[in-house]
Amino acid sequence: MDVGELLSYQPDRGAKRPREEDGGAAAGGEDDFRGGKQQKGLGARERELARYREAGVGGAEGGVEMEELTEDKKMILEKLMDQDEEEPEAEPVDESSVKKMILTFEKRSYKNQELRIKFPDNPEKFMESELDLNDIIQEMHVIATMPDLYHLLVELNAVHSLLGLLSHENTDVAIAVVDLLQELTDIDTLHESEEGAEVLIDALLEGHVVALLVQNMERLDEQVKEEADGVYNTLAIIENMAEFRPGLCTEAAQQGLMQWLLKRIKAKMPFDANKLYCSEILAILLQNNDNTSELLGEMDGIDVLLQQLSVFKRHNPSTAEEQEMMENLFDALCSCLMLSSNRDRFLKGEGLQLMNLMLREKKMSRTSALKVLDYGMIGAEGADNCHKFVDILGLRTIFPLFMKTPKKMKKTRASEKEHEEHVCSIIASMLRNLKSQQRSRLLSKFTENDCEKVDRLMELHFKYLEAVQQADKRIEGEKHVT
Repeated sequence: MDVGELLSYQPDRGAKRPREEDGGAAAGGEDDFRGGKQQKGLGARERELARYREAGVGGAEGGVEMEELTEDKKMILEKLMDQDEEEPEAEPVDESSVKKMILTFEKRSYKNQELRIKFPDNPEKFMESELDLNDIIQEMHVIATMPDLYHLLVELNAVHSLLGLLSHENTDVAIAVVDLLQELTDIDTLHESEEGAEVLIDALLEGHVVALLVQNMERLDEQVKEEADGVYNTLAIIENMAEFRPGLCTEAAQQGLMQWLLKRIKAKMPFDANKLYCSEILAILLQNNDNTSELLGEMDGIDVLLQQLSVFKRHNPSTAEEQEMMENLFDALCSCLMLSSNRDRFLKGEGLQLMNLMLREKKMSRTSALKVLDYGMIGAEGADNCHKFVDILGLRTIFPLFMKTPKKMKKTRASEKEHEEHVCSIIASMLRNLKSQQRSRLLSKFTENDCEKVDRLMELHFKYLEAVQQADKRIEGEKHVT
């Protein structure tokens, strides 16, 4: 048996949050241990030894016997078995045990780095140190149960060391660190100790964690399930930090995240949980943030969004997850259109034509397309889009929707009020922004068929006037009660 076979193992990692394609739970019986803060069942070293035995003793055709192993290989296996037998009972998690754990982590990290530098072309020399490093990283997951001790990770320089391992030559080690960081930054855990969370997030941002995470994602192969899980968990870290501290979105986008997200979204790959998660993170970054919206526009992100949404012009999403991704992309586009410079990019990218076609096709994308048109045409900055919309015969599309609210709206999770609001807002924007011939064409629509559109306008006016009056009465009633 070749030593290379001994080294062919892949360290096992756990993903705290299962991805959509896993059905929300691990599904592999005893051998599938992707989950939770502490792995159950077989110990990590026992699993590694089992893999070695399969590969070296019973896995090869013809059966290589243990006696044929060299003395060096025997020593490695025996040492692993001895260390597993001598494994002490779990210590209670306190400040002392955490300090001891961090010290052990630092020693093993340094030892692995030293051996890799000393024997770069001799993997068997640093193989054992890499196993030890992976073990201690797995053990450190227990720190996530004690967020009030996070300050020790910073004070003892463990955060800096963990960030350094994100660029480790072995991607399995980097992914193990990602899994640990995801546990540590879990939003519920962060809220358990605001002080500990602040210290940890500050240290991560100071170490340019987002840039390092993006660099690591760029080298991962999502065709490999474990590495795809690593990408998913990386996105979870970013989501957790953005939820805890929304102000970091601009910095994260500028550290390469925005570029990576756009690249991943437009990649010609089958739809999966990672693409859905990318669309969600993109929508989060752009929400109420002119800086990230401008950055996306400069990266031709408007065109990327329009290209991805064009798929749903004549076809409905095939699954609920794909529908969620579509809505995330529409939300991202709406956020971008709040910036005037992006409205020009939207106009030049023929976004109006795409939205108009979606309205005509009567697919699930119609409701969101209506919302995008509202964002693109509102205010003085939307004047050019208003004129173009009339030029592409958009009046023929919008007024039937004004006259009658579509019945098939339950699937799109939109309400009748939302539909009427967006349609009325679009028409109001055109009345404010259109001039000369286009304005005349719009006004003539209200005189057609015995002014039926004016009748509809009055109907909506009295409908919402009554709603306002009822709300006023309710507010007055609450004032008297208090």
